[in-house]
Formats: sequence, C-alpha cells, structure tokens
Amino acid sequence: MTASISTSSRLQPSGPQTHLALLAGAIAAMLLTGCAASLPKDVERPVSTALSQPQNTELGVFVSQTRPTKAKPDASAFALISGPKHALSSRMALVENAQKTLDLQYYAIHADQSTGRLLRAVVQAARRGVRVRVLLDDFHSTGPDAQVMRLAFVPNVEMRMFNPLAGSRASTIGRAWTLLTDFQRAQQRMHNKLFVADNTLAVIGGRNLGDAYFDASNVGNFVDLDVLAAGPVVKDLSLSFDRYWNNVRAYPVQSLISEPDLLKLKTQFDQEDASSKAEPAQGANAPEDSPLNLSQVPWIWAQAMVLADSPTKIPVEGAERSAASESVGAAVLKAGETSSPPPSATPALNAESVVDGLLALIRSARQDLLVVSPYFVPGQEIMDAFRTARSKGVRIRVLTNSLASNDAPLAHAGYARHRKALLEMGIELYEMRSEAANVRSALRAGTTGSSGGSAGASRAMLHTKLLVIDGRLVAVGSMNLDMRSRLQNTEIAVLIASRRFSQLAGDSIDESLPENSWRVDLDPKGKLVWRAPQDSGLADSYSEPDASLGLRLMLQLLGPLAPDSLL
Repeated sequence: MTASISTSSRLQPSGPQTHLALLAGAIAAMLLTGCAASLPKDVERPVSTALSQPQNTELGVFVSQTRPTKAKPDASAFALISGPKHALSSRMALVENAQKTLDLQYYAIHADQSTGRLLRAVVQAARRGVRVRVLLDDFHSTGPDAQVMRLAFVPNVEMRMFNPLAGSRASTIGRAWTLLTDFQRAQQRMHNKLFVADNTLAVIGGRNLGDAYFDASNVGNFVDLDVLAAGPVVKDLSLSFDRYWNNVRAYPVQSLISEPDLLKLKTQFDQEDASSKAEPAQGANAPEDSPLNLSQVPWIWAQAMVLADSPTKIPVEGAERSAASESVGAAVLKAGETSSPPPSATPALNAESVVDGLLALIRSARQDLLVVSPYFVPGQEIMDAFRTARSKGVRIRVLTNSLASNDAPLAHAGYARHRKALLEMGIELYEMRSEAANVRSALRAGTTGSSGGSAGASRAMLHTKLLVIDGRLVAVGSMNLDMRSRLQNTEIAVLIASRRFSQLAGDSIDESLPENSWRVDLDPKGKLVWRAPQDSGLADSYSEPDASLGLRLMLQLLGPLAPDSLL
C-alpha cells in the first residue's frame, strides 16, 4: 500500500441531492441485479477508546499552559475557522502535533487533491506511531472515492465504514439497488464531522473533506465554517466518537472489501482519468497545506456543551439487531461529572436529538436568533418553534442557499414551499448570491475530484451550519435545520456559551449579508420579491434570481413529489 490517495476528474456529489438522484439509477440496477447483496455476518470489532491521559501529551501541556488563570475549571477554548485556508491548515496542525491518537469521523471523504495532501500527512503520523482511527459513512465510498478505504491497509490505521451499503463499489449505479431493497436504512446516514488529536484538540463543523470544501474545485466551492476546540469539551466529543466507533453499525473495511479489489478499482479509474486528461489544482486554487501555528490562535475560553445523536437513530440490518439493544438516551454528552452545563444551554438538556435540542433553544430565545442553514426545510415542528419565538417578539434572521447557489435543488423545493409562511410570520429571509445556474450546473455543484481553474471562477454555495441565540450562545456542528437532520441522519454540535464568541460568529455572517445575499420580501400585493444585494448593480427580482427557466421548472415539477422528511 502506498501512502498516496489517487485523484480523479470524475464527479462525486456529496450533497443530499445524491440520495434522490440515485433513485433513477435504481431502475437500471434492477435490470442488472437478480437479488440484493447482504452485509457480512459475525464481524469482529475490537473495542478501543479515546486516549485516557491526554494531559501528558505535548498538546495537553500546550492547552494547560494556554489556559488563563481566570478561566473557569470546566471552561474550554474555542477559535472560529471561517476560511478554506485555515480549515485545511488547522487540520494539518492537529495531524503534525499529534503524538498518540488521531480520530477522524466524516460523512464524506473524497479522493482528490486536498484530501490527498491531508491523508498523506495522516499516514506519516501513523508511521511515527500515532494510532489512527477513521470512521466514514459509507454512502459516498464508490467509484474513485472508494480509494480512501485503502487507508485501512496502512499499519497503525484502523478504518471502519458506518452503516455500509452492500454491493459493488465500481459505480454509484451499483449502489442504487440498495435504495429499493433497504430504502429506510440506506437513506439514513451518519452526517457527523469530527477531527480529534490526542483527545485534546478538535475541529468540529459542517465541512467534509474534499476540494470543494477547501476552495480548490473549478466546478463549485462551499462556503463553510469550523470551530477549533481545546480542553474539556474535546473529551465529550471523543465520547461521541467512541460510541459510533464501537457500535455494531461500524464495519471494519477489511470485512467489506479486500486490498486487491481496491487496487483493481484504482487501475480502472486511473485509466479513465488518463483519457480525460484532468489537470491538478494549481496557482490560486491549490490548497494551502502548511500547518496552522497553534501558538498564534486567538482562543476564547468559555463553558460549552456537546449535543450528539445516538448511533441508534439509524436501524441495523437483521443479523446485527440482537447486538444492538442500546437505548437512544439524551443527546447531551459528558465524559466526566466535574463540569456543569452553561445556564444558557439548559433548555436543550433533555433533548433526544441534536435538532430537538436546537428547537428547545429556539423556543427559549428572548431577543434575537440568527440561523445559518444551507439546506433549510422547516417541517411542522421547526415552524412551531419559530412561532413560539416570534410570539415573544424575538427577531429571527435566516440565511440559506438561493436556488442558484443550492447544490441540492430538491432540498430548495422543501424550503420554497414554506417561504411565504415564514415571511408572513415576520422572519427575515436571506438567500446566498451565486452565479447564474441552470439544471446541469445545479446537479454538478459541490462535486469533488475536478480540480484546477482560476480562483473565483467556480460557483459559491453555502454550507455553514450555525445558530447564534440572544448574542450569548453559539451552536456549530454538522446539522442542518431541516427534517432530514431531525429525523433521518445522525448529527453532532457544540454549544458555546460566550458573548464574545457569539459576537465574533454573528459578525462573520452580518458583514457579508448586504453584499452577498438576496433579501426575500413580500411586496404590497403579497408577492415574493428578491431585493438585490447591496452595490451589486442588479435589479430586484420577482422570480428565483440567477436561476434558469429550466431549473425553476424542474423545481415546480419535482418539488411537490418530495416530502419534507426526505429533503
């Protein structure tokens, strides 16, 4: 096994539109497949846990020395990571400084330029003795992205696939059959994103690993946000990782595919890549991979609380059900009993899921609520929470994708059907400005593997997941404020109780709203109108701005067929 991760020009979507797009492929798969494949039985899963004495590592000593004397004993340190350069360099810093353990948990890891650089550093860490555990949701590990699974065959690296899908990994079409034979389980995914070093420092947020998440794709790039965390809260995050890692839904890669089979796939896609003459990322689009200088990070110390869905939210396949008798329990996770939850976060204490915890916080808001959710599909429960807050006079602002910037046009349909009711409720709606989009660009947006081109040439798409409540509590994590995150996928979030951090997070959004978003409004006749971004030179629009007629028609035709719960 070499340390390299192959790159590819083939497009592999990682947005929620993929679940619905594969339904079309399922019809073709039915013609080629006689019966559904099954997952392996009696799989060995050696139990392992996070580092028990992280304070003895260099990172542990660093955090201890960084702690201000006035900080509360249970306070943790946080720093906002708002740009793609620091998003990659912060992860590189964790890899380079780890001495004992690295734990990576992701919904999607793409085999492309940015990820290749990061994973090569992870392999080097394993070679110097760091224990590496990689936990990946299995939905996107087909085609070229299956090559990420070669990590499992590197000494000192363990890799498990969560909620794996049986069948061929040669293409996404081969996966479509599972959507018909086991639809409910197949479309429920582990959406968590977590990167932990020595159980001491962690990166949490909504960012997957791939060129489109590090501003290195010439097709479309996501505007995202992460938080770098240090201190006691990291132990709670690691507790969540361990619950998923040791769960019966996590399958060691070796139980699913052999290294020779992976190498055969690599040969197949290398030949296809050579014929496509793909160009690597270069110039302004080449991701910066030098590690972040941790000693220069502007830490903010605050009390915090972790919300994490239980892995039991996702059903298991028949033979494994007897081993999966655990209960769901509360979403609040605590690794120790020495810390108390921040008072501003107490409404979420009894929640059974991440989104339910956020809804409790929304209902308890007193003055102001800022919501940033790229896929915003408010079902009845979310609408009710908004009504409760608005009945108390709470100002609510929501930033989401426009149809043109949305890589999941069907998810936009779920938002669009509630848009007028939200405005009538008094909620301020903003939609991200993007370049003009048609059906083809909408379906290709956010894909990875296509690198190169000049900076600024690709389409920008919102991917940040953030709530700021009353200017004193921030929620950052993997969750969208939609029914899929509430009912289907597993999610994780950290609640940071700090007015200073709240202002920092809020300002990062407020500063860009006037020039980078359309303000959605109702005109005197009750019709939707999109107010043009400030200083854009654009006129107000009475239809979805920057979206082609074909894309708007597709939304009207297919949108009513997709229920909120699946978007």
